[in-house]
Amino acid sequence: MHSYIPSSNPSHFNLTGQSIFDWAKSHYRDHTFNKDEPIPTRPGLLYFVEQGAIRIVGFTQTNETLPKQSSHSDLSLCEAVFLGFVGAGLPFEIVSQFPISLKAIAHVEATSVIWLYWQDLEHWPDLKQEVFNSFRYQHQRKLLWLSMLGQKRTIDRLLGFLTLLIEEYGQPSDKGYYLPYTLTHAQIASAIGTTRVTVTRLMGRLRQEGLVSLDDDHLIYLP
Repeated sequence: MHSYIPSSNPSHFNLTGQSIFDWAKSHYRDHTFNKDEPIPTRPGLLYFVEQGAIRIVGFTQTNETLPKQSSHSDLSLCEAVFLGFVGAGLPFEIVSQFPISLKAIAHVEATSVIWLYWQDLEHWPDLKQEVFNSFRYQHQRKLLWLSMLGQKRTIDRLLGFLTLLIEEYGQPSDKGYYLPYTLTHAQIASAIGTTRVTVTRLMGRLRQEGLVSLDDDHLIYLP
């Protein structure tokens, strides 16, 4: 149904060694978050994941939901649409536009994030170019994501979605390649436009056909 070849991801760059993280910490621009803790973001700031991973989620914003100063409990009352991960060593920026509100949430424990103003990158011209290259790559991946969402059959969208994630973040193992982050069936369903029950049923079908496997920690593998 689908072939899988690990991609060479140019967005995982070196960040000029450790200097950018050291600089941010010396200027008190770093913080470590617990799993599922929202990450406060503002327009005009550039963020880097030092360790761990964040997930980007979208919320439909109305006058009754998601006020400007949303708390963790506010977010839990709204249906979140999973939009992807940002892994260690990658930059991200959160730009929301009504009625869609984007949020960054720590996906694993001890997720560390630093932040800079865009003008700070003038001190690191090489890093600035790498950031632009990374965002260009992320944009290309979003186009692939949109193409995948255009598949009529839900099972094709599901396998395409898992393939894209594992191409981006997969780690090798004796079973193939696996996604090092857990995802609930509800999160997968929100990403591909279906229901949790449907994802559970189709995941079972993919496992029976040998296209997907799970380990004891519920990590997803592609052979």
